[in-house]
Amino acid sequence: MVAPSGILARIDGPLVILGYGSIGRGVLPLIERHIDFDRDNCTVLSATDQHAAQLVAHGVKHLCQPLTPENHETVLRGLFPQGGGMLVNLSVDVESLALMRLCHQMGTLYIDTVIEPWPGLYFGSHLPNVQRTNYRLREGFRALGRELGPGPTAVTCCGANPGMISWLLKEALLILAKDLGRPAAPQSQADWARLAMDLGVKGLHVAERDTQVSARPKPLGTFVNTWSVDGFLSEAYQPAEIGWGTHEKTLPPRGHRFDFGPRSAIWIDRPGCETRVRSWVPEIGGQFGLVVTHAEALSISDFYTVRDGDTAIYRPTCHYAYHPCNDAILSIQETSGAGILPRARHILDPAEIVSGRDDLGVLLYGHARGAMWYGSRLSIEETRALAPEQNATGLQVTSAVLAGMVWALENPRMGLVEPDQMDHARCLAIQRPYLGRVEAHYTDWTPLAHRINHFAETVDRSDPWQFTNFLVD
Repeated sequence: MVAPSGILARIDGPLVILGYGSIGRGVLPLIERHIDFDRDNCTVLSATDQHAAQLVAHGVKHLCQPLTPENHETVLRGLFPQGGGMLVNLSVDVESLALMRLCHQMGTLYIDTVIEPWPGLYFGSHLPNVQRTNYRLREGFRALGRELGPGPTAVTCCGANPGMISWLLKEALLILAKDLGRPAAPQSQADWARLAMDLGVKGLHVAERDTQVSARPKPLGTFVNTWSVDGFLSEAYQPAEIGWGTHEKTLPPRGHRFDFGPRSAIWIDRPGCETRVRSWVPEIGGQFGLVVTHAEALSISDFYTVRDGDTAIYRPTCHYAYHPCNDAILSIQETSGAGILPRARHILDPAEIVSGRDDLGVLLYGHARGAMWYGSRLSIEETRALAPEQNATGLQVTSAVLAGMVWALENPRMGLVEPDQMDHARCLAIQRPYLGRVEAHYTDWTPLAHRINHFAETVDRSDPWQFTNFLVD
């Protein structure tokens, strides 16, 4: 496998990368490979100087400066003295909406992988749980978009998921339509939503399995993951959230509807990392996944809603069904059991991973073919051949950031944008060389299949695709 090359776009003005964790270290080499920029006008801004020597080797500036509500505007205006350029936000604990507002004022392009709040929302908050949801954060983003209106492009939630998964979903719908003898060419949001309805898609999982392993056993008390430990912990202990389909009959236990915004989702009053569902991925087959809250579960269900006036007549159910690497599963169990956040945290370095892959795709279900998984199957061996400084999970994220950057540079006046609104074909064309095998798999699996022995359960045998059948009691 040969790593792709070639310049795809140019940044005129400053390039600032905010955050230099596992994703930042993976993104920078891709930017160097595919985007023309002035190294003398490039700054990596991070809260520590841990990787300062590495940045010197890259030939870019490094500024060790944590951003706060009080100083972020002064610091960033100093890095964009004439405005313009691009801010690539890969940080935690820095409010995304504050940065978007500032970039709008400066005429600066913006991209992030998650709508992040200032510290205090994820842990130790006195707010009711409904106010700690990604749904509320997304409503803040939508309100800011309405307030600011047209202006420099600000792409939010553009990693592997959220991000790439929205582009894969559109391609999956086109493949399903062709296979069912109903090829289509949707253009608008309404076209896409109507296509999903006409194909009979009741819902979809963002179905992921990470099988990457290290030769070294996980140390007791250390949280091990293949990507940001801080990022995973934050979302893992938010309430579980689900884009709620119009075919659903019954709310799950502790399930609640939202009484503001588009009302296209629900939340469950329990942590996402402790909420399990039955799901399916290629090769492995049936598995348990975690309903960790993610922005795509909310934006996808909203985007694919068909309305008759004010009434939603079609909406698919959508949620994450995540099986992280085995070390992360054990880490979550230890953390939940202890009831305190871990002090020791470790991200698996590409060099220490001995085998495994990350299979990440959409599992569309309820249509005439039953269920179809479509996504990226990327191994650690392929990743090493394609890009430095990252594992398979990281490359799925960083290549999506690259695609989002190029799209924003090609479409610089789109205002605030979610991945569902972007040109999926263009973004996947940029990203596909980094995704390993991109495959479609049909299956006759349902959440009612393959139970070991018989125990009392809440199931609906009249419709296998009800959420109650996916949910593990």
